[in-house]
Amino acid sequence: MSKIPPVKPATHEFIIPRHVAIIMDGNGRWARARGLRRADGHKEGVKSVRAVVEACGELGVQVLTLYAFSSENWRRPRTEVDALMNLLVVTITQEVEDLRKNNVQLRAIGRWREFDLMPRKAIELAIERCRGNSGLILNLALSYGGRQEIVDAATQLVRSGKEKITEQDLEGYLYTSGLPDPDLLIRTSGEMRISNFLLWQLAYAEIVVTDVLWPDFRKPQLLEAIAEFGRRSRRFGEVVEAE
Repeated sequence: MSKIPPVKPATHEFIIPRHVAIIMDGNGRWARARGLRRADGHKEGVKSVRAVVEACGELGVQVLTLYAFSSENWRRPRTEVDALMNLLVVTITQEVEDLRKNNVQLRAIGRWREFDLMPRKAIELAIERCRGNSGLILNLALSYGGRQEIVDAATQLVRSGKEKITEQDLEGYLYTSGLPDPDLLIRTSGEMRISNFLLWQLAYAEIVVTDVLWPDFRKPQLLEAIAEFGRRSRRFGEVVEAE
């Protein structure tokens, strides 16, 4: 895991990761530093989501998974949870046509089907609206927990009656089944942890941490994280001889 400065010009050719996962952290701190409400930080963070989705589409990233609402976020004050649900509904409703026009596929992972009717329906309608697209897969992690995902997958595997279980069997029941594992995990706000996010899938991901708070994260910061990814030597547990 390595920290990078906010922005640093990259001068070498990029190696584009197939799958980028992002822990979008720092909305509350961004708002507090400006004397604003936490909800204002979340609203500003939507602008970063829009910028990063657009940039990933331009760069040819295949999958972008955003940690939008964790299973632990339910423990936040009810007023903040309600504000987040309202923001989710408004944002998805406003952005779905642009996603459709830009050939973005929309998916969701987690226990989001347990949401109240309004946010659940907004997500379902948006996914259906973008179903025919063939470009960037935008994967929203909603009411998501990595441990829950593994438990849910194991439960389904037990119900299948299979006796000899392989890693591939379990992967087939994960929320991300059919998608490549993340090559690159980005965490904003400088926190050095993965916070119960994609615990199985991140086994060999390169992790880049930036001190930039999520509402300030835009295309230049994404490019720097991808440049850092390109500088890594990915061994997957193997020994690579020095050139």
